[in-house]
Amino acid sequence: MHKDSIVKIAVVGPESTGKSTVARNLANHIGTVCVPEYARYYCEGLNRQYTLQDEVNMFYGQLALEDALVPLAKQNILICDTTILTVKIWCDHLFGDTPKEVTNEIRSREYDLYLLMDIDLPWQDDPLRDFPNDRAHFMEIWKKELDAISAKYTVISGLDGKRLENALARCSRYY
Repeated sequence: MHKDSIVKIAVVGPESTGKSTVARNLANHIGTVCVPEYARYYCEGLNRQYTLQDEVNMFYGQLALEDALVPLAKQNILICDTTILTVKIWCDHLFGDTPKEVTNEIRSREYDLYLLMDIDLPWQDDPLRDFPNDRAHFMEIWKKELDAISAKYTVISGLDGKRLENALARCSRYY
């Protein structure tokens, strides 16, 4: 299957907003594959504070994982649990800048729809999450970054099953 014929839906947003759960459930409902968040696997094995080079490694890992799973997509839809835009947001926040290889790829890698998860869910503590009190700040950063690339996006809110129901409704035109 040619990757240009695939509809790509990205599930993005601040920490602890249900991205992975919605992405997996959305893919299951549609009957396609979900590209997991590479950074989660990368950071689980990291026993030190991550560096800018780690962010670049996560960037390349996410790209490779997404590209590797395109041929497995069913219904001509690929669900992505995050994108490399996350790398830019973390690089800018933690290191003050983002490497050009990341920003260049962000401009050229397109998604048909971004589902921006709202911060209405209660915080769930996790060893890989860092900013429980900054979700409103990061929500604004996500909106700014999505606007900067003229992304088609919608905010997905709702508790429990309502969140998935809202995501499915926004994606229904693609399946």
